[in-house]
Amino acid sequence: MHTPLLRTLGLVALGASSSFGFSAAALAEDSFPSRPITIVVPFPPGGGGDVQTRLVAQKMGEKLGQTVIVDNKPGAGTAIGAAFVANAKPDGYTLLMSSASTYTLNPAIRKSLPYDPIKSFEPIGIISRVGLVLLVNPKVPVNNLKELVATAKGAPDKYSYASFGAGTSSHFAAEMALQAMGIRLMHVPYKGSGPAMTDLIGGQVPFSFDTVTAALPQIKAGKVKAIAITTAKRSPLLPEVPTFAESGYPAAVLDSWGMVAAPRGLPPAVHAKLEKALADSIADPAVRKGFAEQGVEASFVDSAKAAAQLEAELPLMRAVAERANIQPE
Repeated sequence: MHTPLLRTLGLVALGASSSFGFSAAALAEDSFPSRPITIVVPFPPGGGGDVQTRLVAQKMGEKLGQTVIVDNKPGAGTAIGAAFVANAKPDGYTLLMSSASTYTLNPAIRKSLPYDPIKSFEPIGIISRVGLVLLVNPKVPVNNLKELVATAKGAPDKYSYASFGAGTSSHFAAEMALQAMGIRLMHVPYKGSGPAMTDLIGGQVPFSFDTVTAALPQIKAGKVKAIAITTAKRSPLLPEVPTFAESGYPAAVLDSWGMVAAPRGLPPAVHAKLEKALADSIADPAVRKGFAEQGVEASFVDSAKAAAQLEAELPLMRAVAERANIQPE
């Protein structure tokens, strides 16, 4: 005979429990961040991506009122660090800062990865861009793309180009450019930018594709020539170097970019706080100056546009990889 009363009390208790749970979740979002945030960098300490992340982390910490820690987890072509973040709790306390290699290049050439570039992450924002530049040994009589095309077509398969690794952004940029120009150069992959640059300067290879960051000191010293850049517009760091697009090859547009992402499923309020803090940090003059000193352009792209870029670029990179038969090392 007490069944209706018990049922009523049970419903009241369930409602109170649900309300409490909702309030607790809302309170957690409102108080975010209540403890330190970690940004995972899938590269060793000391490199460009690591330095940029530390600049941003310090400024984000100031904006959010919490410490932002940088945790280096290199290995497996960025897959170790990316997988760690992909499997982390989507609460905003674990983020990933990585390059296009993680989000679009590795997925274009590797069939098995411990993360999905779209389903595992939600972008917080793109924070940096750096162009890739076609370099020439000074003794090679090629000073522009027209001369390169004539030289390569006059002696098919005679000339080679260096990249800083198979499946890297320099390899993809080179193959996009070569496909656009309708020429062939033999690919010589190196274990990093340093050895590739050394052999370009020494004349072991006539051409190479490298980042503006790595090339700038050698260009200024007159040790290499820069004849075209793969960005959509000229780089402020190399304003005298024309783009492939303005030289008649609009399909050869690709830059290397860095993006901060979180495990997919962040509470919207947490995502909004992180995105604003990141945008404000990239707008800070000290951060922009630090990026410029690294030869990198500080350029914030919001999460919606970053997600759209990711969706558009991934199939494009897969098509480039298939046409050029780009394989992982």
